[in-house]
Amino acid sequence: MPSHHLPLLLAAYQYKFGRDVEAMARHLIDDIAVGWDELGTDLLDDAPPTLVAALTGGEHWPSRTFDHLITPDGSPPVRMTVTDKTAGELGMPWGYILHPQGIEVISMAHAGAGPLVAWDTDPSAPFSDCPAHWPAITTCRTPTTSRATRPPRPAAGAAPTGPRTAARR
Repeated sequence: MPSHHLPLLLAAYQYKFGRDVEAMARHLIDDIAVGWDELGTDLLDDAPPTLVAALTGGEHWPSRTFDHLITPDGSPPVRMTVTDKTAGELGMPWGYILHPQGIEVISMAHAGAGPLVAWDTDPSAPFSDCPAHWPAITTCRTPTTSRATRPPRPAAGAAPTGPRTAARR
């Protein structure tokens, strides 16, 4: 849900990845074999302790990937690829696309473009699960990329499969 994932991803970009979207994409997309089960507080490495406490309520949990899957036929599991068609089957109500200028948040219930949140947005800004209630920090357009830039990379499998019980902003 954006109320949890968006602040975590913004803080990860700003602190853990030193504002390097390519490094963040490598970690979240390229360096995993199948997909993410859950994003954890390890993404908040190097963030100020007050921000970490505000985003997590003081709790800590590790990120977990789907790396111990066993397929019915014994074949190796394959990378999760999330598309408009597969998002529903995978139980993913939200998608996040990493762009050079910000992160696009797409509700799978509403196909198409989602609001673009600039990378320098304060991770402690009040985000709800309804983008219409977000502060005026977003752009409601799909960013365009030129041939000279790398196409946007979806953060496939970035959403956890179930809600956590800890209180979070």
